[in-house]
Amino acid sequence: MDDQVADLMHSPHQALFTTATIGHVDLANRVALAPMTRVSATADGLPTDRIASYYRVFAEGGFALLITEGLYIDDQTSQGYLFQPGIANAAHAAGWQRVVDGVHDRGAKFFAQLMHAGSQSQGNPHTTITWGPSAVRPKGEQLAMYRGAGPFEVPQAMTTEQIGQVRAAFVNAARNARDAGFDGVEIHGANGYLLDAFLTDYLNTRTDEYGGHTAGRVRLAAEVCHDVASAVGDDIAVGIRISQGKVSDNHHRWAGGEEDAAAIFGALGDTGIHYIHTTEYRALAPAFAERGKSLAQLAKQHSKLPVIANGHLDDPRDAAAMIESGAADLVALAKPALANRDWPHRVRSGVPLSPDVPRDLFGPVANLKDWEVEAVQSTASARRST
Repeated sequence: MDDQVADLMHSPHQALFTTATIGHVDLANRVALAPMTRVSATADGLPTDRIASYYRVFAEGGFALLITEGLYIDDQTSQGYLFQPGIANAAHAAGWQRVVDGVHDRGAKFFAQLMHAGSQSQGNPHTTITWGPSAVRPKGEQLAMYRGAGPFEVPQAMTTEQIGQVRAAFVNAARNARDAGFDGVEIHGANGYLLDAFLTDYLNTRTDEYGGHTAGRVRLAAEVCHDVASAVGDDIAVGIRISQGKVSDNHHRWAGGEEDAAAIFGALGDTGIHYIHTTEYRALAPAFAERGKSLAQLAKQHSKLPVIANGHLDDPRDAAAMIESGAADLVALAKPALANRDWPHRVRSGVPLSPDVPRDLFGPVANLKDWEVEAVQSTASARRST
């Protein structure tokens, strides 16, 4: 018997260490690094040495798939945070090439998450305007850990022309990611950012084809999925991340419950994408009631696609249970991965896990000196006045 097969048979939680495939992308195991905002790019959105090192460490640690933090998709309204990396232009794509090469050299696959922050933007040097489905302010306040303060801005309600611009920006960003060597792209349709804002009843009061009932509110996310899959889906994997909660409203739930889930995941499953990534506070918990199916289970049932599940799967037993039960095909880890950058190697070999999350949880830019932030804001002001 092959030594590697023998090790697998005797490893704890062996369901996590079988191979998987998403689209045409073959994965060595079923453990992914979840996308986490690092805000450690240059002011112009280029990936830095720190970013390259960050992802390389997880590839060395045994994660089969890494998903980037959200990358902004245009040089207009999509950026969400100062020092957020982008994939909006050729310079961004060129900058990511060496990062991708470093990940590939260590045996992992790499997906780029494509993000338009919408009305939850709290740091964009290109504009002071935010876009949303309607002129409705997000709940809650901006995040101090990302140098935000006070309530979010009231967004500008988007015109159909602006919706078309966003659709085109997602396609352009996907092509840039493909050209940079990424194995796939993940459309960010979660956490209250633009596509999720369209999906959210109280943020979307439109009366045109992009508003009203659930089928109208999911339309933009479905169109973006279809556009991107049609543009690059033969070359790289394409998926979308979906949640109920938001950065500004953690407790939000779809009012229509499982009926909404059926409509949303059914529509997304018909777009030609390859997977859905669900993120909930607890991935194993019922999505809508004390008993019932998890969001991951509902996504799998109604989309008929492979599912990545994220949400407090810190315990390897819980992570393995998601795979063993068929609720998900992969698990994506966030804080437990930060505490254990070699989580897959540790779990597979039975080495104890550390519960301690590093102090740099939110990246180095949370501690920027005032003059550095003022320099970025000054640049933004100059751009807006020209």
